Amino acid sequence: MKWLLAGASGYLGTALRVRLASDGEQVVRLVRREPATSTEFRWDPDVGEMDMAAFEDVDVAVNLGGVPVAPLPWTQSRREQILRSRVNTTSTIARGLAEQASSRALTLIQASGIARYGATSGAEPYTEQSPAAADFLAEVTTKWEAATQPAADAGVRVVIFRTSPVMGAGGGPLAPMKLAWWSGLGAVVGEGSQRMPMISLRDYLAVVHWAVTNDHASGPYNLTLPQPTTNAEFTDALANAMHRPRFLRVPASVIRTALGELAGQIVGDMYAIPKRLTEDGFVFSDPTVEDVVASALGSAGRH
Repeated sequence: MKWLLAGASGYLGTALRVRLASDGEQVVRLVRREPATSTEFRWDPDVGEMDMAAFEDVDVAVNLGGVPVAPLPWTQSRREQILRSRVNTTSTIARGLAEQASSRALTLIQASGIARYGATSGAEPYTEQSPAAADFLAEVTTKWEAATQPAADAGVRVVIFRTSPVMGAGGGPLAPMKLAWWSGLGAVVGEGSQRMPMISLRDYLAVVHWAVTNDHASGPYNLTLPQPTTNAEFTDALANAMHRPRFLRVPASVIRTALGELAGQIVGDMYAIPKRLTEDGFVFSDPTVEDVVASALGSAGRH
């Protein structure tokens, strides 16, 4: 099988690239600079251009493109960059795939975010059928996902991952947390009772494989724990696994003052479940917060 990756140099892209290489898969990647090898193809999604040779014999395209949401404050220019970097990459790939769809079966694995549902939750968890919230990141995810439409209209099987923070070794959101804990600065954020979505890197990579090898998989899937956890429970699990005490608490007001609207992604209550994944037969290797922490601290996602 031949894969085309966009965003291959990031945390998730690198982990996926390593996994595919170890599995003997053929991988090509999109780059903005001059290609350095025969497996790289140049593109400029800001203007919707790419080397169409990148699609030759490709079976699966995985789009992980987009500038990080954190830690920079959401100024107006930053908001525009966050949105543009996601919509432009997606629409460029979707149009390219649409031109190839008549010749063979194609699959697009498209990144999105669990932040679609907002940072305020009720008694019932959000599922894939829940509406988008009325905030900035929800608007981003709505436009991001909609940019896949040219591919879907052409018959490409589009699978959308509404991904929560992916916990694994080698980078991602866990890296600064580990540093804080080793330095004795680990802390509960806010009250600690807010639900905190996450998924292990091991399960994230397994979902990619599952989605590609199961032809019935299509549309949006929430990538998050089947057994939701809270910030305090996560903090306790990390403290226990790293053998560090947990004494500190950072007030939510401090986070909000420092980060503004972005703080909602840290102190907000985000209660979502992977309803479609579990109903469609995917089995998590790390279904609990303790499992995620153990997996993330124990390896780079492969056991």
